[in-house]
Amino acid sequence: MKTADVLSLARESLRLHRLRTGLTVLAVAIGVTAVLLLTSLGEATKAYVTHQFVGVGTNLVVILPGRTETFGVGAGITTGIRDVTLDDCEAIRHRCSAVVDVAPVSLGSAAIEYGGRHRDVRVLGTTDAYARVRVLHAAAGQLLPPGDPRRGDQVAVIGSTVRRELFGAENPLGKSVRIARARFTVIGVLEPRGQSLGFDFDELALVPVGVGLRMFNQSGLFRVMAQAASAEDIPAAIRQVRAVLTERHKDEDFTLITQDAMLKSFRSVIDAMTLALAGIAAISLAVAGIGIMNVMLVAVSERTAEVGLLKALGADRGQILSLFLTEAIMLSGMGALAGLALGLALMQVGGLLFPALTLQPSVIWIAAVVALSLGAGALFGLSPARRAASLASVEALRGRR
Repeated sequence: MKTADVLSLARESLRLHRLRTGLTVLAVAIGVTAVLLLTSLGEATKAYVTHQFVGVGTNLVVILPGRTETFGVGAGITTGIRDVTLDDCEAIRHRCSAVVDVAPVSLGSAAIEYGGRHRDVRVLGTTDAYARVRVLHAAAGQLLPPGDPRRGDQVAVIGSTVRRELFGAENPLGKSVRIARARFTVIGVLEPRGQSLGFDFDELALVPVGVGLRMFNQSGLFRVMAQAASAEDIPAAIRQVRAVLTERHKDEDFTLITQDAMLKSFRSVIDAMTLALAGIAAISLAVAGIGIMNVMLVAVSERTAEVGLLKALGADRGQILSLFLTEAIMLSGMGALAGLALGLALMQVGGLLFPALTLQPSVIWIAAVVALSLGAGALFGLSPARRAASLASVEALRGRR
């Protein structure tokens, strides 16, 4: 038999058993679709997290009060909490040559009121540097002005959602609002920004950091954001900041976090989850492969006389083996194509339902899932093919197995 004959016989056999073929192809397609969707979801999640980190700013070193243990029994526990203060920020600003901007941040929650309307907001105390390191822009008015961080005027910059809910169509600039029962003059409105790593900038109220600390009776800062001159300067900035704070505190009772470190941690976790989910989904491909083996074993049993006739006509063991193996691979191949088509269609639907997650097919995962599917077909089809090839021609012609 020529190769064309083998392919023709395999196609004819699959055509004659449409229902069995269709169910087997469906089983493979479901497995391929599951792997494709779950891996695409993992890649989309990683891209979303990366985008969120980019929105935080660039070349940042975040300083947190207290030392967070990252190894051992106490991993994740913050110990030795001591305030990071405005004096620490001034020391970093003047003594760390690799740092070009320092933004102190205090945080609290309070009600903001105007004209009988009110809502709860996060009140973030900071300086003019915060807008630079977080790349914030004013949609109206201005951002926080420069000045002595310990003092500050009673001014506020509000988010776009706060502006809409409190003022409606009214111009908020110059209006007086109450935040935690203290009067503030609205000097600006932030451009719509949405959420970024847990902060919804559209629902914030920015006030001078000194005012924020006094408003909530806080002695220390929530965090400090130090911006290095470039990505290459980040290691130097970390060394300098650590040296300055350790000297001032007489101990390393603080935690330094960089964007790259956080991003690498998130990416490694997401990659591990993606591989785990892909492995779970691949189990369905293994189940589909067992289905292929069962179908081929039934086919061998039903076509014993056909195998005997082919051998009587001169077909050798290798040609019989290739015939049944070709059928198994064709089943898995059709299932892979159907699964790819279904998976791509579901990605388009998912993109419409969840626009924040861009589901894009990965060429690497497509190649991997197709190879896995064809491999499963070949692996699970090998045993029935070898069984068919081992049949004796005389006994097969009699219909005996």
